[in-house]
Amino acid sequence: MDVIICLDDKNGMIFNHRRQSRDRAVIADILNCLNGKRLLINSFSESLFKNTEENITIEGNPLAKATEEDVCFIENFALLPYIERIDRLIVYRWNRIYPADRYLDISLDCNWKMISTTEISGYSHEKITKEIYTR
Repeated sequence: MDVIICLDDKNGMIFNHRRQSRDRAVIADILNCLNGKRLLINSFSESLFKNTEENITIEGNPLAKATEEDVCFIENFALLPYIERIDRLIVYRWNRIYPADRYLDISLDCNWKMISTTEISGYSHEKITKEIYTR
């Protein structure tokens, strides 16, 4: 499965049960890159995708329900318990440091290879970096 996450410069994901930030350009890019695949999210992320006609499924734990062909957008779950099932990791970096109390729980330095990096012009962020990793 593919997993999509958003991180700050210190790999922070969440602060006080709230997302650190959001940007319409990231959501548009995610939807544009699905290529017909199903996107699994949980109810925490539902508001980000509410006005879309894409194939989106809301699950209590998207990582547990995803098939090999699915894409999961994850904001508030640990990845480590599902690491063996993740084939590709797509990281959107805010290029800022935000307060955080939940961080990415896997190391991208070991067993992952960055295969591409691109810059996206955001609406609320001047520059968002998109990194794609594979095993």
